[in-house]
Amino acid sequence: MAAPTSTPRKFLGRLSLPERTFVADALRAETVGGVLLLVAAVAALIWANTPLGDSYESVRDFHMGPSALGLDLSIEHWAADGLLALFFFVAGIELKRELVAGELREPKAAALPVIAAVCGMAMPALVYLVVTIAGGGSTEGWAVPTATDIAFALAVLAVIGTSLPSALRAFLLTLAVVDDLFAILIIAVFFTDELNFAALGGAVVGLGVFWLLLHKGVRGWYVYVPMALVIWGLTYNSGIHATIAGVAMGLMLRCTRREGEEHSPAERIEHLVRPLSAGLAVPLFALFSAGVIVSGDLLGDVFTEPEPLGVVLGLVVGKTLGIFGGTWLAARFTRAELNEDLAWPDVFAVAALAGIGFTVSLLIAELAFAGSPVLTEEVKAAVLMGSLIAAVFAAILLKMRVRKYNALVEAEERDDDQDGIPDIYEEDNPEYHLRMAAIYEEKAAEHRRKAELAGASHEGGDGPA
Repeated sequence: MAAPTSTPRKFLGRLSLPERTFVADALRAETVGGVLLLVAAVAALIWANTPLGDSYESVRDFHMGPSALGLDLSIEHWAADGLLALFFFVAGIELKRELVAGELREPKAAALPVIAAVCGMAMPALVYLVVTIAGGGSTEGWAVPTATDIAFALAVLAVIGTSLPSALRAFLLTLAVVDDLFAILIIAVFFTDELNFAALGGAVVGLGVFWLLLHKGVRGWYVYVPMALVIWGLTYNSGIHATIAGVAMGLMLRCTRREGEEHSPAERIEHLVRPLSAGLAVPLFALFSAGVIVSGDLLGDVFTEPEPLGVVLGLVVGKTLGIFGGTWLAARFTRAELNEDLAWPDVFAVAALAGIGFTVSLLIAELAFAGSPVLTEEVKAAVLMGSLIAAVFAAILLKMRVRKYNALVEAEERDDDQDGIPDIYEEDNPEYHLRMAAIYEEKAAEHRRKAELAGASHEGGDGPA
């Protein structure tokens, strides 16, 4: 007897209903944050390039904080090391959820997006290195074009009015989560020069206590917020970038629900913290990091100097080719079949959209070129220019398929029986079909009544004048 043939695994197939709901909720919040991020970036550029530019520098460079604790930092520094810890805390929760209940929980399902994300980080770094080595520039910024800013990417989708099918949105979200993971590792490994082992030991002990309290089910913001601040301060003074503390605490939260729980601790806390991250922390970071003084010379340097040119090409060319090429190769070797409703140009468009690197790219630029203010400004300008080019390129590609996307989104959201569950998820449910039959029978009866009334009216009007 012939051995049964295995069904090929679908790539970008339909999400389960809980996964679709989670993705929709998460991306809705990210979209709002992305629009605020876009507004903050534009505000920073306007503020820095008007006669008020001196006040921008004064505010950005103003120092505050307890110097005795090693925390006498500039506003810009507080935004990058302090507020962004909230962003990375949420990233840690998202990563934990993906590993426990999302796309990354099963190795076979995780292989394709992980390979795509890794290639989407390796190729931009390679492009940057080739450009800078050929041009005799500094290779220190190799990690700058490796990051994807999903909030900014979603803001672009909101601006151009394009809705992506849930499968493409989930793919973009998974890419961003894996991207964040590797960005965290890059920051922790490559941008840690000297370690203060006493402070590091204190941070580790603090994280241990934090985990123990979570494990014991202790509740109360008044317990965890002060503890988180202490852990953050110790991490900062240890020499490791302070945002790593946020990631570590996010990874410790439980993402699974226990009996009697409507939401897991991670879901509850993320619901509270995400608005602060997306609506306050990230926009303020953008406000004090994106204020590049734009001039003809600076724009010329972006496309002539090897470091900024490497960043632009890394974001626009490296990201697109890396993600698309990695996805195609992974699908080929894992024999995953692309969802028949989508096509490879759709994957290429999402890969181009992932070339928008903003928040983490700006952060890495500041870390990589901390000793060279001029080069830092050039590379920041390159991040802005590269992200803009990637956004325009992706918008053109996505607009070419917008009718297809709108039709798929409409089909995903249709709920003719109005039971709160999209009809596409109830095709195998007999009760759904019985409800629809009753609805159509009621409509048919109504139309028969209208036909009788129309006939009677027509006959009454045919008499003699």
